[in-house]
Amino acid sequence: MRPGVHARPARPQDLAALTELCLVGRREAAVGGQLCTDDADRLRDQLGALISFPEGRLLVGTLDDQVCGLLIARVVGPGPFTDQAMLNIEAVFVHPDARRRGLGHALLAGAVATAEEAGATEMFASPLPGSRGMQRFLARVGFAPAASHRVVSVASLQRRLASDAVAATNEPARRARGRGLEDLIARRRQVRDAGRTVAADQPRASISMHVSRAVHSRRPSESSTTTS
Repeated sequence: MRPGVHARPARPQDLAALTELCLVGRREAAVGGQLCTDDADRLRDQLGALISFPEGRLLVGTLDDQVCGLLIARVVGPGPFTDQAMLNIEAVFVHPDARRRGLGHALLAGAVATAEEAGATEMFASPLPGSRGMQRFLARVGFAPAASHRVVSVASLQRRLASDAVAATNEPARRARGRGLEDLIARRRQVRDAGRTVAADQPRASISMHVSRAVHSRRPSESSTTTS
């Protein structure tokens, strides 16, 4: 670790500096709303709650005793879907003026120590969409792709679910209309096929009729008598 670069658990007296650092990250991110609120007082309260939360982990990265980076993580599991604990890294951020000094590595080293302390066997990171620098950094230190995340607004999902519910309610009627249309098409097909059968039989019937007429109209051969 480079001189002057350190990572440690956050303390209550770090909250003001961490709040400002989060706001810098929000302004830099293309999806700042997914990172944190822009209300400084509310953000400070949230960070304070994270420090006191049993599974929460908030690490501070300092450069020459100045707070310049942070790592937010949670210990997840064991639970219903896994029998092992995992450290979920929700955010890693270093102030633009303090980058390329080893602060990111120091924060991850602190996260490794935190994971070992919690008995976690794996670490999972979910960098924000568009943070290509963080994506490259995590890839360089060994993080591999594991899952794809999707996001939707509550209002949008609510509208879609309501629309699907209406569609599901109307599905029996729609299927009934579909069956009625299918029955009509089937009946028309039967009528058409029957017509084709009749039309195909007509030439054969006509030929038989003409042959019959010819047989009945043929005059019997005249008999010849011989007289002596």
